Amino acid sequence: MLSCRDLVMYSSDVLDGQLSFRRQLAVRAHLAICWKCRRFMRQMRVVQRVVRALPDAPSADLNRLAEHLADLQCGKTRSEPRPEH
Repeated sequence: MLSCRDLVMYSSDVLDGQLSFRRQLAVRAHLAICWKCRRFMRQMRVVQRVVRALPDAPSADLNRLAEHLADLQCGKTRSEPRPEH
């Protein structure tokens, strides 16, 4: 039986469909009894979908948004992202 730690270690392989049949069975058995790991795997699938939906190259809008978020994290009080120069 897999532990929660083992499942986390194999989570990328689970999402990418790269597990052996035996390991797939062990993962399914663990997920059948562990609600926390089921929740973790649901969250990982959401992250995977979001990442795949991102554009290949960063756009100016994404760069401005990243700068705005960094400003907010540093305590600067702007309420809107900086305009493009």
